[in-house]
Amino acid sequence: MVARKATDEEIIQALDGRTVAAAAKLLGMHERTVHTHKARLAKIGIAPEHGLTVAAPEAFTMGKVTVQRNDKGEVTNTWARYSPDMERQEQLMLEAVKAMAAEIKPCAALPLPVHTNARLLNCYVITDYHMGAKAWGEETGADWDTQIAEQLLVDWFGAAIAQSPDAAVGVFAQLGDFLHWDGIQAVTPTSGHVLDADTRFQKLIRVAIGAIRRITAMLLLKHERVILLMAEGNHDLASSMWLREMFAALYAAEPRIEVITRPDPYYCIEHGKTSLFFHHGHKKKLEQLETVFVAKFREIYGRTKFSYAHTGHLHHNVMLERNTMQLEQHRTLAAADSHASRGGWISGRDAKVITYHADRGDVGRIIVSVDMLEGEAA
Repeated sequence: MVARKATDEEIIQALDGRTVAAAAKLLGMHERTVHTHKARLAKIGIAPEHGLTVAAPEAFTMGKVTVQRNDKGEVTNTWARYSPDMERQEQLMLEAVKAMAAEIKPCAALPLPVHTNARLLNCYVITDYHMGAKAWGEETGADWDTQIAEQLLVDWFGAAIAQSPDAAVGVFAQLGDFLHWDGIQAVTPTSGHVLDADTRFQKLIRVAIGAIRRITAMLLLKHERVILLMAEGNHDLASSMWLREMFAALYAAEPRIEVITRPDPYYCIEHGKTSLFFHHGHKKKLEQLETVFVAKFREIYGRTKFSYAHTGHLHHNVMLERNTMQLEQHRTLAAADSHASRGGWISGRDAKVITYHADRGDVGRIIVSVDMLEGEAA
């Protein structure tokens, strides 16, 4: 016997005012099949028995529903609340990125620097930059907005590049939360907490792209090879995706640039006998990362002698040395926002360039603080 197929409209009409058993009989379908359709429709916001007959907006799923009934049990009013469908939003974002990438004209190659050391790699670690955040100095101790963030980032790279050795490889290790928020609404992507935002999201995108392109050009003048890592953060889950894919398309014609497009939020770079691991810190704590990196990058870990892990998220310097690797949590250059200031989460503001040797591991580091940059500008 071939099971009868019914359209969503027929199923909705059958369930309107009827039990599942009665709807199944009317449709000539098994009750379990009707139950399955009912659950599927409820997920997208359609529940005729509660007066809901319109699907949730694209990229949203049904959240809480408040139903008002009269003394006869009849539905008189409903209030539906929708939540972002993160899986569908990710799909839509990736589709948009593919469309944008098809229109991006790759940048032309820049000339090679004259003298570099092939055994050295400079890792420029930037984390939790929160571009687009708004901080009022009287409240938080320091002002912060998009214009300040853009200028400070370029100034920092200028100072860091000038002071670092002439390594053949330069890594722009952006460890997540580069953007303060992730869409039209200035809220955190998963919990929906309202954020202090400085500007419009489209302008924020424009500034972020311009700053990264400018910094990448600066790195190309210093290093033979440049690796761009745009790690996933908890504030920019979707934006980290389009940053990775867009810059991969933009620099497709530049053989000296590698853009890491790995969608999993754990990343690795192999440099001779040295392995470097990266994660924002929003999924695993610093103390738990050692075994995660070894398991995810077993072959690279097995080939290398010196291993180092880098993370951010909590805005404080922490260093752990374990049997298999050294793990380091980094500060941010960004000023504290009102949430951090009122919560008493205060940290210094600096970022590091760490130099790794292909055969010897960590051989040097340069710390450039905000105070140093402000001193130079004074």
